[in-house]
Amino acid sequence: MNFYHYAAPATFYPLAGKLWPWFAAIAALLGLIGLYIGFVVAPTDAQQGEVYRVIFIHVPAAWMSMFIYLVMAGYCALGLAFKTRLSAMMASALAPTGAMFTFVALWTGALWGKPTWGTWWAWDARMTSELILLFLYLGFIALQSAIEDPRRADRAGAVLALVGVVNIPIIYFSVKWWNTLHQGASVSLTAAPKMAETMLWGMLIMALAAWAYAIAMSLLRVRAIIIERERQTEWLVEALEAER
Repeated sequence: MNFYHYAAPATFYPLAGKLWPWFAAIAALLGLIGLYIGFVVAPTDAQQGEVYRVIFIHVPAAWMSMFIYLVMAGYCALGLAFKTRLSAMMASALAPTGAMFTFVALWTGALWGKPTWGTWWAWDARMTSELILLFLYLGFIALQSAIEDPRRADRAGAVLALVGVVNIPIIYFSVKWWNTLHQGASVSLTAAPKMAETMLWGMLIMALAAWAYAIAMSLLRVRAIIIERERQTEWLVEALEAER
């Protein structure tokens, strides 16, 4: 497959239309399996009891909040370097989903923190930097919406996104750099998992479901952005007529 062929909105638009329903279906299937394993099959935690099960939503959401931001910033860098319209559109399409996952991570973290730590919120390094990530997503969306010229909006948003990348390693390494209230990672590439195998499988399946959902929503949203920005082009008129 020639990936450069799909670097233009005219060729990517129909491909996105074919792919997003498949990723949406995969997300729904994996989500059901992951939730069943996490809330039915996985054993009760010896220390935290049943409340620990929030990790099957909290941890995948936290992972995706950081990963989507890195992908979004990567598209912004490509857009600035090579003036590619589709890169800027993909960055814009990813931002709302990234903000959603960040909000879910913060919200479920609060639900987990109240019975575990005795408080809904603490100005812990991990939680504070994750909150800053939410503000970066919302700032990116608001900045682009405030500028009428799409190209100027893309450039301004790209600069903000690239500056905000410095927050991602702070989120990830905060539990190692500072004495934080938040617990360390239970899953690591360099160490054995610190949880039962059933718990691990449930969390990984939920992470794959979140990944598939993010792809599906970004593809669906980028189609809407392409329609908005390219609505006067001949190729889009023909593509929309063919879909009717």
